[in-house]
Amino acid sequence: MIDPEELMRLAIEQARQGIAVGQSPFGCAIDRQGSILAAAHNRVLATTDITAHAEVNAVREACRTLGDIFLDGAVVATTCEPCPMCMAALHWARVDTVYYGATITDAAHAGFNELNLSASDLLRQGGSRVRLIDNVLREECRDLFDQWLRSPQAKAY
Repeated sequence: MIDPEELMRLAIEQARQGIAVGQSPFGCAIDRQGSILAAAHNRVLATTDITAHAEVNAVREACRTLGDIFLDGAVVATTCEPCPMCMAALHWARVDTVYYGATITDAAHAGFNELNLSASDLLRQGGSRVRLIDNVLREECRDLFDQWLRSPQAKAY
């Protein structure tokens, strides 16, 4: 397995690439047994697809890579706490562990229309076995929002 901080740095780099092309400041990377299956950033604005979040894009890519809908044993690093849609997708894909940096509150402060439902509450209420670990490189992940807000292309949704 790749070190969670190293995996998060890959997710952060994806978010920076997204910001550079006018997308929102979210990135995600997926590892299984020391092999990167996917790394992606949000593409909501580029695709006019409100579901094209970094986590969903990464899950889609990882599943295509494996030729399977299940990502058993996978470890995910995502720059922000997954929204309910993304957390559900990660649960359905059967990933083992999700590491995240910034919180949904951080995203809301940056102007995003977040549901006030934490990923941990969703997992607990839904009886999921996915492990969720917070505060991985949190300051670096929060800084992505500041970088993005300085961009003339910044558009929250």
